[in-house]
Amino acid sequence: MTAIITECSQKLLLEVTAMPVAPRSVGRRERNKQEKLDRIVAAASELFAEHGVDEVTTQQIADKADIGTGTLFLYAKTKGELLLLVQNTKYAEALERGRADAETVTGVLDAVLAIARPIVECNRTQIDNGRTYLREMVFGDPEEPRHGEALAIVAQTEEAVAAVLRRDDRVTEGDAATLAHIVSAVMFLSMAASMNIALSVEEIMQEIRGQVAVVLPH
Repeated sequence: MTAIITECSQKLLLEVTAMPVAPRSVGRRERNKQEKLDRIVAAASELFAEHGVDEVTTQQIADKADIGTGTLFLYAKTKGELLLLVQNTKYAEALERGRADAETVTGVLDAVLAIARPIVECNRTQIDNGRTYLREMVFGDPEEPRHGEALAIVAQTEEAVAAVLRRDDRVTEGDAATLAHIVSAVMFLSMAASMNIALSVEEIMQEIRGQVAVVLPH
């Protein structure tokens, strides 16, 4: 009898040992990381919106997020990367609004501008932050995840514009991609140019309209 009990105990022990262990510690660690990231994004977003990215220090962001600066740098190494972290989601949402708006517009030029408008509005919410975002997007390290996300948004914007341009039977797929790249450049320069700092969203849109209208087939 003792031998049978011992054998059963050994089998039970083997079965328990073989059972997959729930990754509780990993899950808790990931939750903690996400909570810290959420606090960082909230803190940076509020401070950047209130004071502008140039007037905010990483120490202020860390203090507001209730973390150490060393921890902050694990998520973003510079203020530029923090700005990308904060703004990428907003620009992605603006692009989605533009895509949806373009679906309701028949004219090609007007549909292209429908895509551009929410992006311009997002960029002009805080002009200094908007211009810094564009600078970081272009001159930052493309291998850094936040910069990669920003560049992906640009690529998605060009794809959306190209899809609208292909509504015109005269525009080939290759030409649509090229024209979309030109439209993207026009948008970037109109938003980033120092001479346009004081311009409103409507004035920026008028500038974009005038330049895009020239390059589209007539």
